[in-house]
Amino acid sequence: MKLYKISLAVLMGVATLSSCDSELDVTNPNQQTAATFGFSADDLEENVIAAYNHIRMEGTYARVGYMLDVCRGDEVWNSSQVWYMPFDDLNVAFTDEIGQWSWRDWYYTINVTNFTLSRCGEDNSALNEQMKRIKGQMLFLRGLAYYNLAGYYQNPILITDYATYSTLDGLYGTNSSYDEVWDQVEKDFAEAMTLLPSRDAGGEWAKGRATSGAAAGFYARALMMRHKYSDALAVLRNIINGQYGSYKLMANYGDNFREGAAYENNDESLFEVQYLDFGTQGTDDEWTPVNTSPNATQGHAIESNFGPGDFGGWADLSASPWLYNLFKAEKTTNGTLDPRLYWTIGTYETDWDGFEYGNVCYATPMTADAPVVTNNNYGGLPVAKNTNFRTGVYDKVVTGLHCGINLRLMRYSDVLLRAAECENEVNGPTQQAIDWINQVRQRAGLADLKLADFNSKDKLFEQIANVERPKEFGCEYGRGFDLIRWGFFYDGGRLQQLKEHGTFRRTNDRSRVKEAVSYSGIAAGDTELKSSYDTWIQGHEFFPIYQGTLNDNPNLVGNSANNSTSNADKLYGPVHPVVGL
Repeated sequence: MKLYKISLAVLMGVATLSSCDSELDVTNPNQQTAATFGFSADDLEENVIAAYNHIRMEGTYARVGYMLDVCRGDEVWNSSQVWYMPFDDLNVAFTDEIGQWSWRDWYYTINVTNFTLSRCGEDNSALNEQMKRIKGQMLFLRGLAYYNLAGYYQNPILITDYATYSTLDGLYGTNSSYDEVWDQVEKDFAEAMTLLPSRDAGGEWAKGRATSGAAAGFYARALMMRHKYSDALAVLRNIINGQYGSYKLMANYGDNFREGAAYENNDESLFEVQYLDFGTQGTDDEWTPVNTSPNATQGHAIESNFGPGDFGGWADLSASPWLYNLFKAEKTTNGTLDPRLYWTIGTYETDWDGFEYGNVCYATPMTADAPVVTNNNYGGLPVAKNTNFRTGVYDKVVTGLHCGINLRLMRYSDVLLRAAECENEVNGPTQQAIDWINQVRQRAGLADLKLADFNSKDKLFEQIANVERPKEFGCEYGRGFDLIRWGFFYDGGRLQQLKEHGTFRRTNDRSRVKEAVSYSGIAAGDTELKSSYDTWIQGHEFFPIYQGTLNDNPNLVGNSANNSTSNADKLYGPVHPVVGL
């Protein structure tokens, strides 16, 4: 019936036109099609904006797309025991629709980038400076999309040619292998490096955009996912040496987690997702990529997931006791707590009296005898990072897509620690690796490491993987990717270590919120204790492809999480054994 009505309308339109002696062919600018749009640089600039808009959506980085990786890491646990529960337990079912949201939103991004790239041509030497920047940004964003899809779903559909959308064969593609997708990710980032200006050359234009430095940083990350350490080290050295622009650590670690022009897109940031500051946004939350409200909020909901229930948050995720005690184990050279703890976990500490904004939770003073917990039923150490817990911007969580803090996806400290890791893998342990690590430690006021204390590559790796990186990047996106590339799920010692790191206490007794826990307590019968990794099912270090997506596409098959199959034979190198520090 619907097709009949459409056909009738078309025929009536043709009859009407044929009855006229003269015809006027006018293109409606408000009804652009792929046949009429995108033949000028100005058109394509609109697509660039659209692509950037897609990476700040629900399934990309605004909430679920960011949090799925945070959940599978050992630095965070599910304090609501409801939302994100199967992702934290690493046993999500293929019928769980939440896991499809990231797949959905990244393919929206890919569609926009593929269309734009189809208008750019293959010959980069023929492009003017504006077109090089357009193409470079689209390659970076497509690489970023597939970086996430491979890291989450293992063997997604690889679509790089916009013309394939014109047929059902293109729309209903088959899975590509893990290696095929990573090959494309590397190719896109590598080409983007040659087209984009550095942040220095880009000037004001470069703020908030992908630059050659951003592409180089993510290219190195992609190489490390398959243990291409020599290649990654060369790229990271070039970043450090200024080939892709000047970067440096901010003197104040907290400046990486505040909103406003004075802090965002700073000297440490290689790439960050842009969100409007609080007070400059609209009021309509846009949870899906097809909403087009002119009054959209244009913030993120990371804060809502982390925020304590007493202060209006959804109280879903808390910092692990392991991470808290890791911070507490080492003081600065002045005998005080590591300042990164202040910005990572929202606990009361005497050291914070007079430090930054002091012992506050959303502008409310905290005291030692009245600790703030994430969830009123299950407790939890509140995550302060990427929230306004410490900033005093407002007195309670404004839930939904309202937080205006830009999400720094890659910082210069990551370049330094990754360079140290690659140097250790290729030549280590070496003084060069130690020196790069010490640059990050010096910012925190910690004593320098000494090469003499690391008599093996394994021991220095342990320091990087389970001390330096957790304290610098704790509760940020990326830890789950690290656990996969390090092979921790498929080594008995490493899996046991994850179980220890992932142990937490579920209790409404606030006096126990800082209490150290041990995995051995679970076996001893302490029913309040749990470890996320006890419920890990082989293959579920990735997320399953949603069954509804498989039903819609008969050419698509599930991955290791759909089939609960081991990936032990797919590792790209030996797993470092656990070493005591």
